[in-house]
Amino acid sequence: MGKKKSNTIIAKALKEGVYTLFKGAPNKQYNYKQVSSILDVRDEPTRKLISAILNELVGDGSLVESDRGKYKFNTRKNRFVGRIDGTQQGDAYFVSDELESDVLILNRDLNQALDGDLVSVRIKNVKGKRKVFGEVIKVVERGKSEYSGTIRLGKKFAFFIPDNPKISVDFYIDLTHINGAQNGDKVLAKIISWPKGKKNPFGSVSVVLGKPGENDAEIHSILSQYNLPVHFPEPVEMEANSVSKDIDQNELKKRTDFRDVLTFTIDPEDAKDFDDAISLRKSKNDLWEVGVHIADVSHYVKPNSLLDQEAYKRGNSVYLVDRVVPMLPEVLSNGLCSLRPNEEKYAFSAVFELSEHGKISKEWFGKTVILSNRRFTYAEAQERIESGNGDLAEEVLVLDKIAKALRKKRINNGALEIETEETKFKLDENGHPVEVYQKVSLDANKLIEELMLLANKRVAEFMGKPKDKERVGPFVYRIHDKPSEDRLNDLKVYLERFDYRLELQKNKPASFAINKLLSDAKKKGDHALISPMAIKSMAKAIYSPENIGHYGLGFSYYSHFTSPIRRYADLLVHRMLFDKLNGSPSSNGKIVDSQCKHISGMEKQAVDAERASIKFMQVKYMLDKVGEVFPGKISGVTEWGIFVELHDSKCEGLVHIRSLTDDHYYFDPEKLQLVGKRYRETFGLGDDVLVEVADANLFKRQLDFLLVNG
Repeated sequence: MGKKKSNTIIAKALKEGVYTLFKGAPNKQYNYKQVSSILDVRDEPTRKLISAILNELVGDGSLVESDRGKYKFNTRKNRFVGRIDGTQQGDAYFVSDELESDVLILNRDLNQALDGDLVSVRIKNVKGKRKVFGEVIKVVERGKSEYSGTIRLGKKFAFFIPDNPKISVDFYIDLTHINGAQNGDKVLAKIISWPKGKKNPFGSVSVVLGKPGENDAEIHSILSQYNLPVHFPEPVEMEANSVSKDIDQNELKKRTDFRDVLTFTIDPEDAKDFDDAISLRKSKNDLWEVGVHIADVSHYVKPNSLLDQEAYKRGNSVYLVDRVVPMLPEVLSNGLCSLRPNEEKYAFSAVFELSEHGKISKEWFGKTVILSNRRFTYAEAQERIESGNGDLAEEVLVLDKIAKALRKKRINNGALEIETEETKFKLDENGHPVEVYQKVSLDANKLIEELMLLANKRVAEFMGKPKDKERVGPFVYRIHDKPSEDRLNDLKVYLERFDYRLELQKNKPASFAINKLLSDAKKKGDHALISPMAIKSMAKAIYSPENIGHYGLGFSYYSHFTSPIRRYADLLVHRMLFDKLNGSPSSNGKIVDSQCKHISGMEKQAVDAERASIKFMQVKYMLDKVGEVFPGKISGVTEWGIFVELHDSKCEGLVHIRSLTDDHYYFDPEKLQLVGKRYRETFGLGDDVLVEVADANLFKRQLDFLLVNG
């Protein structure tokens, strides 16, 4: 063993000994000489090491310097600050950056803390229990100022029932504080007091949203539940309206002019904000110049302006079923920054010279001015790819060929081929869903996707790959970690129940095995059964100043550059890229880390709100179908029943175990099945079944099904 390694082991053991000494006598104080004597340390070098260890333990909060040169155990070290994540059972988990794992807090120890609150928690050791338990000492800050829910009026008082199932207490509301609300109304309510020893807080109704089931009432309720705004503050709107709408001639001199280059957009039919446009022109030696032009939001939204502060607070636009909650006011998102056809627009561009096989010869990043010549919908672009006919068909086909080459290269490098379905609704003039369908990703969608991925990847490489001895500053990376061994093992066990194997290949990422698995499942018609579990085995993509690459895409460097109208991360990337191109100093690492955590959190809130709005619309769609029978597939099995997803609409509901009256069923967690004790009939994942719609509960956003013997 080397001397350096030996010294490291001695220092680690000594540190543990010093810590144990103070922890065992939390009310006593010692200086370094006393500690040395108790630990029987006599040589001077080790005594000096003890002195350094004492200062180190003060630095990490384990000890406090009670008097000059004297130290005590920090008895407050077992108190931490973090957020409450409630459960529907009434207990909660405490989540803190200071702790490696979450802490369970029983309902009796919540001490008036609610889901989302910032709290101070004391860790408790419970004998014989493996789990770490905690107790809320103080509510530092409420997670919300207003809560959405339903009002129930009585003769002498009212109760407010929160929509959030993670909040297990109702609010007591005096009849003088109901603000005109009628029984059963959807409302927003505030907590006005919570006397010590009282089970329920006292509240007041601040806004009456409307009747349950009304779109506006329910959507505003969802926005409130996830702490998302409905309107922009007036000062922010005023600042947006004051932004100059003219093209500045002095500004044009600073930009590269692409107005004479063929440029077009390809977007969904109902799109209003156009983040990106594509330009194409022939270059030399059978190469093509492809420009990925992105709305230059950073030109209009300056750091620390009111617009910037509001955009950062929102983090991203939120796409609900019947509306968009934009990150930027409409005058910017749908107007000034939107790359609409036949309008001169400022852009930030990534321009590539490449072959039809996707090999890049040159690249350039910079600010530009563009003029889009044509707006394509995905359907129009797809028509040109399939038929080869129509205006600009040749250009679209060239881009399609390049995109397919880029995609093939990406898959060969280990990118995951997971196809996710997006639920869409056709609404009538009253906002009622009349049709549910799944959005299919066609070649036209993939064309744009690959070009956006190319720009995002190359910007991240430009910012993050050190050139020569260049110092790389902090940057906003989009990272995706590889799946853990535990998750892959769980996936293997799951697959074995359906006679599938995850065949990992030596010296190759697990993504190759997952792609083969999904390909096999698709051929056998089991893709809908296998794909969700494969996705669940993956880590979540987040923003981070520390780059670990993007596992799912097979990229060593990746960022978000292409959607600054709807994502604050992209706006930050634009600013950092512009600073580097102009030789400006890099950003502060701690600030970037904080920004990444915030926008990752807001992204999760947006996704949760979007899912809630889809669930609401699915339940609303099924309201007039109670009593009807539909074919479906078992999508989940639990001890309380089976979840069934309908084939056509993809609406999911629960067949409660109590409704299965032909036998006494129990849950087999190993095989993920309900098993009948008497007749041994089983219901497992992927089984095709017939169900009757028994109930559609808008309040709970929940569907109940009954099994029909087919």
